[in-house]
Amino acid sequence: MIDKVRFANFGPLSSVEWHSLGGMNLVIGENGAGKTFLLKALYSIIRSLELFGRGDERQTSLSEILAKKLHWTFQADKIGDLVSKGSENPLSFEAVVDKHKIAFSFGKDTAKQITKVQYDGPSLEGNSVFLPAKEILSLHHIILKSREIDQLFGFDDTYFDLAKVLNIRPTKGKNFPEFAQSRENLRELLGGRMEYDEEDHRWSFKKGNEKYALGITAEGVKKLAILDTLLGNRYLSPQSIVFIDEVEAALHPKAISAFLDILALLAEREIQFFIATHSYFVLKKLLLISRKKRLSIPVLSANAGEWTAGDLRDGMPDNPIVDESVRLYEEQVELSLQ
Repeated sequence: MIDKVRFANFGPLSSVEWHSLGGMNLVIGENGAGKTFLLKALYSIIRSLELFGRGDERQTSLSEILAKKLHWTFQADKIGDLVSKGSENPLSFEAVVDKHKIAFSFGKDTAKQITKVQYDGPSLEGNSVFLPAKEILSLHHIILKSREIDQLFGFDDTYFDLAKVLNIRPTKGKNFPEFAQSRENLRELLGGRMEYDEEDHRWSFKKGNEKYALGITAEGVKKLAILDTLLGNRYLSPQSIVFIDEVEAALHPKAISAFLDILALLAEREIQFFIATHSYFVLKKLLLISRKKRLSIPVLSANAGEWTAGDLRDGMPDNPIVDESVRLYEEQVELSLQ
């Protein structure tokens, strides 16, 4: 698990410190606040620590792996472009992951090489994943071609990495009870399951004995099916960290509520979640989960360029999204009293 992080001059994250992280962690803020950027930065770093010492990367240094991952995730001409605009100080990052410290820094003139990455731990055992706001099943083969064959910017590494692991075939056998229950809950929520035809290279939605083309399958169904697929092919494990951008996208309120309950169940099996949202509904649901389960849910709140850390166990954060929801409620009460 990620225990704590610190960003300085890292794109829109001029100064962010977040400590005492838990199984479920929430990032909330308005559009353009930097929520997605933060999740992508964390994903790039964690995935680099997982690739370090594995397979084809066994002979590659961590600094090389990290520089490449930042390059393909943010698709900047040079990674020095990630330094906060107008800052004369270098970008720096520190974190504690599984009780091991990782730290690095570089300046705005850095091209594609990080001089030094400090890390005193082993390669991480889990497989982490970034789930974007939009489903990718419809673009699955296009994403793979654009990166594996064409080597073009467009779909960044969060999309490319996810597309690759969706190709892993489902695995039969006994799974962790929380994973099996989560898949059952997802299937109930979906009303069916997604299937991949290796001959046609196409996904379809199977409901009972009927198959439906991807183009006539709801966006929300395709989005939820991705998590079911990753649990079914055993890519995710208790050591995984899952980053979810705009968890509410394409889902109706009942589905959002059920989906967050599923994530809370998976967090009990030690999958760590980082969830970005600008939805008051998501915030309220996680607040209720926190209180019902007596669970710490750290929250990082963006407000006018400032980032404040708190915990939903202690109540709602001070945030414009909360303020607007309260304002609308007060307006409704005022109108009802007229």
